[in-house]
Amino acid sequence: MKLSPLELRHKLHQNPELSFHEFETTKLLINSIKSLHNSSKIKIYTPYKTGLLVEYSVNSGDYLLFRADIDALPIKEENRIAFKSKNEFMHACGHDVHTSILFSFLQKVLEERFDKNILFLFQPAEESGGGAMEFFETKIFDKFNISNAFALHVTDEYQEGTIASTKGVLFASSLEVNIDFHGVSAHVAFPSKGMNAFNALRTFLDYVDKLPKDISQPLIFGAGKIHSGEVRNIVPGYARLEGTIRGLSEKNVSEFYVQFKKILLGIEKTTGVKIKIEKGSNYPEVIVDKKLFEKLFPVLSKKFKFIDCGYKMTGEDFGFISHKFPSFMFWLGTSRGEKHGLHNPKFLPNDDVIKIGQSVFKEILNQF
Repeated sequence: MKLSPLELRHKLHQNPELSFHEFETTKLLINSIKSLHNSSKIKIYTPYKTGLLVEYSVNSGDYLLFRADIDALPIKEENRIAFKSKNEFMHACGHDVHTSILFSFLQKVLEERFDKNILFLFQPAEESGGGAMEFFETKIFDKFNISNAFALHVTDEYQEGTIASTKGVLFASSLEVNIDFHGVSAHVAFPSKGMNAFNALRTFLDYVDKLPKDISQPLIFGAGKIHSGEVRNIVPGYARLEGTIRGLSEKNVSEFYVQFKKILLGIEKTTGVKIKIEKGSNYPEVIVDKKLFEKLFPVLSKKFKFIDCGYKMTGEDFGFISHKFPSFMFWLGTSRGEKHGLHNPKFLPNDDVIKIGQSVFKEILNQF
């Protein structure tokens, strides 16, 4: 199936798939890549159940790795567009754009026959489950000598075409936590006969809010999903919290997690409610290599508006890759006045961003 990058973006946006379930997305990408001019010059690897790695080799030298994420979110789209999502999911974090940019860049590399070895990673499960680590554990990257890695993330925080990055930590380390509170249900008229699981959860949140904060080491805990109770007149015997811890290093996040466990143990002893905490996905911080930043900042600043944005508390599993290889990641602005934010049902970068992103990747490649 021969598709332009824009047509590919629209198909991806219409048919979003969640982490580890990007089966049709993977098929679409493979077929689209095979239809490209000079596709005989590349090799496609599918070592994992979803996602793919494309090898472009021209010599015996090292490789540059360019990565895009391909998964979507369980969010129902609210945009009124011709290519609106056909299911209950949405590319509300712009991964359809990331994927189309990398596809467009691959197309450009094949057309112009660049004299540099490149790997194009279309990575699954960035949003949940640590797809970067899962893909690396297939050992596929052991075949290649990778010198540097690159990635971008779109955002409407910045004007369309703006690049934003920084030296050192760009995105925070992120740890998902799930906490289950098991009490005893009882009628609200006889609360003493039960153990209120929701009250135990609420007590935990109160304690966390009172923890001393070191402003030199920013830490965030966000409780994004809470469930408790089934009927209005029954004391809830069960409650569940799903949240995330963010910090500027895995070490700080791990230390904060230890504090969590101590707090929960105390609540369990005082309330009698049994509490279980489990770790979910754990992403290390995204580190931008200082030498790469200093090499690329003056070059990219000539063609694009480039902002040194400092760190953000956003989590991104490119962090895993940035700990493997010297890396450069950046925000790519998409705003034309709108400021919906990521993971919003109305987040919708313009198609023109695909060309801009491809141009940035090409300019980066020209420096090597």
